[in-house]
Amino acid sequence: VVSTAIQEDVDAIGLSILSGAHNTLFRRVLELLKEQEADHIVVFGGGIIPDEDLSALKAAGVKALFRPGAPMNEIVDFVKGLRS
Repeated sequence: VVSTAIQEDVDAIGLSILSGAHNTLFRRVLELLKEQEADHIVVFGGGIIPDEDLSALKAAGVKALFRPGAPMNEIVDFVKGLRS
């Protein structure tokens, strides 16, 4: 994911994680971005993320988290806001 994001010069990476591995996977993507000096790429995502994990993921650098039932326009507005 990180390699492709760098090659394609993206502004953001959105991950949807339903496996329960959100703490591991989000942090690993952030770590790899930093290693590749590409930590300007915004990481956001969603999935089944317990309340107790939200603040730690945001503190680690995840810019936004959307859980099941999040209105699509909220996600779209977030992505559109990255350009401003």
